[in-house]
Amino acid sequence: MNPKNKTIIVTGGGNGMGRAMVLNLLKRGARVAAVDMRESALEETKLLSAENAGNLSVHVLDITDKAAVEKFPEIVMEAHGAVDGLINNAGIIQPFVRVNDLEFSAIERVMNVNFYGLLYMVKAFLPHFLKRPEAHIVNISSMGGFLPVPGQSVYGASKAAVKLLSEGLYGELMNSNVKVSVVFPGAIGTNITTNSGVNIPNMPEAGSSKIKTLSPEKAAEIIISGMEKNKVRIYAGNDSLLMNYLYRLSPGFATRFIGKQMKSLLK
Repeated sequence: MNPKNKTIIVTGGGNGMGRAMVLNLLKRGARVAAVDMRESALEETKLLSAENAGNLSVHVLDITDKAAVEKFPEIVMEAHGAVDGLINNAGIIQPFVRVNDLEFSAIERVMNVNFYGLLYMVKAFLPHFLKRPEAHIVNISSMGGFLPVPGQSVYGASKAAVKLLSEGLYGELMNSNVKVSVVFPGAIGTNITTNSGVNIPNMPEAGSSKIKTLSPEKAAEIIISGMEKNKVRIYAGNDSLLMNYLYRLSPGFATRFIGKQMKSLLK
């Protein structure tokens, strides 16, 4: 779907990849409703939108609050008149520990944000999308959604759920006016660790020589261009493409390879 003159919602629009997608969409002529839990982050996104600020509305919303999400379509339509697209980008990681050491409170938080929050947004807006001439849902999964990452097993489970939900939606909607894409980012240079409230002692900083990351701006360009081309699966980063190939070729080898890379973080 060409985003020009369309209204698109972006969750997690206050920073990182979400902010980059908001700004990318605005430059392409879209109207954008940016969603985040932090008002200050949204105001910074609005400031960065510069001359395109007139096409941007910002909304403080907890996507895990089902009742608030159910009311949200009316708010967006009041601001923009109609809605044509939804990019479910908001997500968090878990503490970098084994499942045996992971508290249920952390498990529930990850699942609520990464899966249920996304599902609430889809359910809230899909009835409206089905009435539009065309619409598009983009769900951000993860490289960890198709490849097991020790120390992020529940995060991976939440993103695998996003993957299969998106593929199921694609199958259900393939003969409708609503397109569905699922995105598998690799390592992106964002502050997701801090935003998730997670402290990982041995984690190299994004952009350091020990970890190569894709910039949020480049990831946004890949994702929005993929949406424009109606791609069903979008891989953001060469690491995601490579690990998808390796995992399909030899799941055991790929799992052992990732396990070795993550070993130091699980000490």
